[in-house]
Amino acid sequence: MNQQHNQFSRWKYILIITSVLLSLIYTLPNFYGEAPAVQIMSVKSGERVDSSILKSIETTLKASKINISKLIIEDSGIKIKLESSEDQLKAKNLIQDAIGDSYVVALNLLTNSPNWLSSIGALPLKLGLDLRGGVHFLMQLDMTKASDKGVYNLLLAVRKELQNNKVPYFGSIKIDGGIQIKFKKELDRETAKEIFRSMGSGREIKVKSLTKKTEAFEFIEINSANEFILNVIPNSYTNEDTQSLAIKQNLETLHNRINELGVAEPVIQQQGADRIVVQLPGVQDTAKAKEIIGRTAMLEMRMVEENQSAFDSAINGKVPPGLELFNDRNGDPVLVRKEVVLTGERITDAGPGIDNQTGRSVVSLTLDGQGASIFKKLTRDNVGKRIALILIEKKITEVITNPVIRGEIGGGRVQITGMENAQEATDISLLLRAGSLATPMEIVEERTVGPSMGKENIANGIKSTVWGFMAIVLMMAFYYMGFGLVSVVSLSVNLIFLVALLSAIQATLTLPGIAAITLTLGMAIDANVLINERIRDEIRNGNTPQASINMGYEKAWGTILDSNITTMIAGIALFYFGSGPIKGFAVVHVLGILTSMYSSIWVSRAIINYI
Repeated sequence: MNQQHNQFSRWKYILIITSVLLSLIYTLPNFYGEAPAVQIMSVKSGERVDSSILKSIETTLKASKINISKLIIEDSGIKIKLESSEDQLKAKNLIQDAIGDSYVVALNLLTNSPNWLSSIGALPLKLGLDLRGGVHFLMQLDMTKASDKGVYNLLLAVRKELQNNKVPYFGSIKIDGGIQIKFKKELDRETAKEIFRSMGSGREIKVKSLTKKTEAFEFIEINSANEFILNVIPNSYTNEDTQSLAIKQNLETLHNRINELGVAEPVIQQQGADRIVVQLPGVQDTAKAKEIIGRTAMLEMRMVEENQSAFDSAINGKVPPGLELFNDRNGDPVLVRKEVVLTGERITDAGPGIDNQTGRSVVSLTLDGQGASIFKKLTRDNVGKRIALILIEKKITEVITNPVIRGEIGGGRVQITGMENAQEATDISLLLRAGSLATPMEIVEERTVGPSMGKENIANGIKSTVWGFMAIVLMMAFYYMGFGLVSVVSLSVNLIFLVALLSAIQATLTLPGIAAITLTLGMAIDANVLINERIRDEIRNGNTPQASINMGYEKAWGTILDSNITTMIAGIALFYFGSGPIKGFAVVHVLGILTSMYSSIWVSRAIINYI
């Protein structure tokens, strides 16, 4: 009867063998390593690389005696796997010279694992910045600009709403933190307040257990001789919403911009209320990454102020209200209105080109439906006037061109002249195509981790895991003998399970993750220690070996479950409240608990039963 208690059903053996085999398959890609590669993409978003370019690349590399290990053609571009880092650097320069500035050529790393593994989704573990090397940026957002931009957008929107509702007003300007509108009649002011209320959704808050909806704006009414003035100030909740949207837009823009560079597995996340962390693991071309990521271009279109007296006053240091003075690329002053008529948010595509008439480099823009409609009306209503295209980059605001509007421009196609060379046109196209930033950013912390340091970290991490594993093997074999060796086998299986699971879900492994793996090994053996000690106790009590094994596993199960649940609660708390490396540690820690319970209870029991 006791003999029967220690027999597994056939389906349990099949399940265990299947899970072990699958884990081995998903662990395999991590042993093949990576090879240096070059990635080629079109500058124009979504455009495929021309097949004729491929022939040109192959001819160029063959002439320079650079062997291509593997050629991968994808919708997004071409990846060429090479034999050495020296060939990779040489190939990048040769390819860029051969195909010109219409394509982005980036350095990359590709896995050496066979195609049949990749086809079933068996991919190597992603390695974090500390293990693979790369670039780390901490970027600070200028939230004052975001709030100011929100107020300007509000001013434009309310002017339009007042016109649509035929509410007469004779003055609308931006004041500190809000806007001011003047009316001739008190009734018009009251109507305007209702329009503002309909525009702002407000936010629900709890006051003494009652839910109350707040006003989105604070209204200040001022009465003078023949004027009914309304000052509108966005409340703190509205400002928070504006800033939150600014961060989201900047995050999305950075994602797009980094994707344009061809960087794999980037980490782009918010830190605190006004900072963004950007990590680019595996990036070898760090200079190009710093150049593109560090640049924070915003494009604005504003009307040029044509009034000569206002211009003369601004030149003498007294800039009239509602106007700003900037320099163009020749250093000449240009007086523009503060009101932004169109921003880079409305750009759907941008690409470099050549002006057929002048032969100079230009950037061609395509606007979305709303942007095209705004620009068409703007050019129709302002024929003969000048419009300034302003580029805001790294706190430097520059008028790149201010042409005269010759006629109505429809279709949403706009051309920016004034580029100094083809490379600048290419870079600005990439920045604008990747999206406009909602608010300027600056890099407040920059850190580069070299690939050699990453390799050293991996070596040290593996060394610590191996030494910890060997110490467990010696202790278990010496103290528990045969049962100790079974525990060691189940521990090895647990390690395979964990690596396979992390590879399957494409988790990013960092140094804290390696620490969590080492900790998991130490904790996983604890379950086997409990089981082996229980079996010893039963044998001391006079039970047969078969009965002792059965009782040992049954009685230890409750204790193992309790200890692992409490540890898992701590891991879940670390994941929920932590960020960055702490969250990475928590993921490996929680997954390690699940795999250790399976291997300690089921795998070790199956081996013991079979023996």
